[in-house]
Amino acid sequence: MGWFDVPAARYGCRVQGATGIALTNLDVLGYLDEIPICVEYEIDGERTDEFPVTGRLESAKPVLASLPGWRCDISGARTMADLPREARSYVEFVEKALDVPVQYVSVGPERGQTILCG
Repeated sequence: MGWFDVPAARYGCRVQGATGIALTNLDVLGYLDEIPICVEYEIDGERTDEFPVTGRLESAKPVLASLPGWRCDISGARTMADLPREARSYVEFVEKALDVPVQYVSVGPERGQTILCG
C-alpha cells in the first residue's frame, strides 16, 4: 500500500462518475508523525496535478505533501467526532482534493469499525 495519490484517485472518481468514496485503512496511519500524500507528479521537469496518460506514467515521479499525523489508536472511533482533529483534517483534505464526499471511513477490519460520514 502506498500513500494516498490525489491525481490517481481524482481521475478514478472522474471516469467512474463517483458520487462518494469509502476511505479505508485510516487506522494503519496512526503511528505516523506526518502522513505523506501524493498531490502532483513531476514529468520531464514539469509538474502536473492530472493523472498522466499511460505513455508518460513510467516517467512520472510523485510530488508529496505532508499532513500532521495523529499518533494514536483510532480503532475504537465510531463517529467522525470520535476521531482526533488531525484524522478529521486528513479526511477533509481528501474530500476537498477529490471534490467527492467521503461517505465511509474504516478504522479497523471489522464491520463495526466503519464510520458513516455526513
